[in-house]
Amino acid sequence: MQVRVERLPRGGYELRADAVESVRDANRFLETLRVRGLSLQTNRAYAFDLVFLFRWLSTICQTIRGLNASNLVEFIAYQRLQNAAPRSINRRLNTCTLFYRFVTGEELSGVHGISPAPHYKGPGRDHNLGLSSLHRRPQRRVRVKTPHTLVDPLTPEQVKTFFRSLRRYRDLAIVYLMLFCGLRSFEVLSLKLEDFDLKQGLLRVFGKGSRERLIPVPQLLHGVLSDYLRLERPQNASTPLLFVILQGSRRAQPLTLEGLRNLFRWRRKSEGSIANANAHRFRHTFGADMARAGVGLVVLQRMMGHADPTTTLQYINLSLGDIAAEYKKAISVIERRYEQPS
Repeated sequence: MQVRVERLPRGGYELRADAVESVRDANRFLETLRVRGLSLQTNRAYAFDLVFLFRWLSTICQTIRGLNASNLVEFIAYQRLQNAAPRSINRRLNTCTLFYRFVTGEELSGVHGISPAPHYKGPGRDHNLGLSSLHRRPQRRVRVKTPHTLVDPLTPEQVKTFFRSLRRYRDLAIVYLMLFCGLRSFEVLSLKLEDFDLKQGLLRVFGKGSRERLIPVPQLLHGVLSDYLRLERPQNASTPLLFVILQGSRRAQPLTLEGLRNLFRWRRKSEGSIANANAHRFRHTFGADMARAGVGLVVLQRMMGHADPTTTLQYINLSLGDIAAEYKKAISVIERRYEQPS
């Protein structure tokens, strides 16, 4: 069965297939998410997870109603063969269990004969944010263990190399918003003209879960945004969105996610030294730079729009580059201390 995702004119996404009946429950599920007010990005993520789920179901000749808890282990194995990342696997497992509950009204969790969690964590204490006791919570869901990875920000040389390739005020403003304000891709694309207060130098951002935050606009970004609005943004643009397409048949229409990705993609391909310079990497660099500058956890959490402070902690923890730099600085002193006389 061939299943694909299509965006709806009214907003949101739905699945299309040769047999409409086969994806009817999935589209009811996606419509429920849209009505509940979940973001367009969340709706899109669920839609593509469902496409992946349907592909797997077709390989085992099964429907969502016919699943049992033991099938979740098979779903994990299938994704492993596709080289899926652990976080992607866990997200799709969550989508699978939510969709099953939506269709059947029952829970699909726990697998007889294996531990449902990658490891057991007792009540213990919160070692990251303080010494308060953690309440023991039953872990019934099947999950794979996600590795702990350090944030690897861009180096100043990489940032400078990337900036040298930019030729438009619009593109420069987009990258500055990620590097100086920590915005996500969808937050950049969702910015409206009214969100940018030129006089007060403030930017209103609506992040995940429609959480609102106000971010000061640095003077450099303020000037670039002003130049974009004055010199590049078409006067006949009817959209309230801040960033629009500047050339071609779709000039003055809202900039798309694919257009934003292309801004970074072809530059990564043309310059080997910035092969890892994607949009989210600039946001990572913002978080790491703020942490290095001594910005507190709570303040950094608000600036980055994180709901969970443990997410912000990844920027507080030292990256491998930071560790290497501090080690070299310290070892040069230590070597001189124990240097043997010639």
